[in-house]
Amino acid sequence: MAVLRAHIALIAMGAAVLVPLTALAAQPQGTQPATLAASAPAAVLPASAVVPASAVLSAPAVSAASSVLPASAPAPTPAAVLPAPAAVPASAVLLASGVLPASAVPAAAPRPSWIPTIPPLPVLNVIDAPRDYLSRQFVDFVGGVDRFFGNDRNYQETNDSVLQLDLTRVVGYTGVRHFVLQGRAKVHLPNTEKRFHLLIESNPDVNAANATSQIQVNQPVATTQTPSSYGAGVRVERAAADQRWHISDDLGLKFAGLNTSPFARLRGSYAVPLGDDWRINAAQTFFWFNTTGPGETTQVDFERPLSDPLLFRASSNGTWTNATQQLDLRQDMILFQKVDERTAMQYQASVIGLSNAHMQSHVTDYVLLMLYRHRLHRQWMYLEISPQLHFPEVRGYRSSGMLTLRLQILFDRSR
Repeated sequence: MAVLRAHIALIAMGAAVLVPLTALAAQPQGTQPATLAASAPAAVLPASAVVPASAVLSAPAVSAASSVLPASAPAPTPAAVLPAPAAVPASAVLLASGVLPASAVPAAAPRPSWIPTIPPLPVLNVIDAPRDYLSRQFVDFVGGVDRFFGNDRNYQETNDSVLQLDLTRVVGYTGVRHFVLQGRAKVHLPNTEKRFHLLIESNPDVNAANATSQIQVNQPVATTQTPSSYGAGVRVERAAADQRWHISDDLGLKFAGLNTSPFARLRGSYAVPLGDDWRINAAQTFFWFNTTGPGETTQVDFERPLSDPLLFRASSNGTWTNATQQLDLRQDMILFQKVDERTAMQYQASVIGLSNAHMQSHVTDYVLLMLYRHRLHRQWMYLEISPQLHFPEVRGYRSSGMLTLRLQILFDRSR
């Protein structure tokens, strides 16, 4: 019996080998097995495509005409069937069937198009706001006001050459009986891209203390004193193209009679928009004179155009000097009004005070003033008339009238 069973097993194994060979022999003459002849190129899927596993298991990998097994061949065992939701890359199917060589599959597939691109956070758009905002008409309007009034910001922050001469007379409280001539000039040196300037000015130490002062008519004593010294130096300037920031360094000599002493100054300013209508402009100046020692001035301006002819500016200024060991404080509320192409008005209310080393502060003067500025000739000669009402501490805060007259000659890039 054992021998008979062995013969029967051997016959079954032979039949299992002969049945496929018989089916292969029954194929037409020009037909090749699927492992040797691939289907037409149009039927080959891209290597990066994804084919559901259910489709792979329910249909042959190649055409039925070239299949080795007949259509009636039994289905694979359940253990070899993958779950229907699974997905198999087409490259794996073609590699397994021998249609696609292994070298044809790229090592790394490109980034799929269905992966979304994450846009930048909206909060980061605030970084671009200053440049867009400062390039609008706001800067041109404020710059036009500063140029017309010829104030210190126009002199300090323009990269072009500037020549300013003031002939001033003050009548009334603390007034003088003669005209006082003051001047300063800044000339950019050739072939330096307007970064290096030659400076010439009267009373350089007084100008340093008022380096960030926007309006000087509320300090008649300081601005009308006869020049007692002169200064000459070299300035290096750096500024942003959109006028957002400006930095200048000064090195020079102060001449007072036969005495000569060096001085140095460093000034920086930065402008930032606040919303759609406001702008803040902060300026810082450090200075050192061989005669008076170091000092520092800080000014912060809040500006808002109210309409085309009106500009409001709130200015806070503080100056500390080593010689006096005190802090000079001032708060200005200013309204500029453009009357026409040749005339402008300025309305100002100011509070001036002191703070000593013991942090004891007191008000030294209250000021109300109006300034009328008219262009007399072309773009470089101006006349100022400024009636002022002071309430000084030295006079018990009693009202004291003052009238300031000024003839100014101002040359810059627009004149």
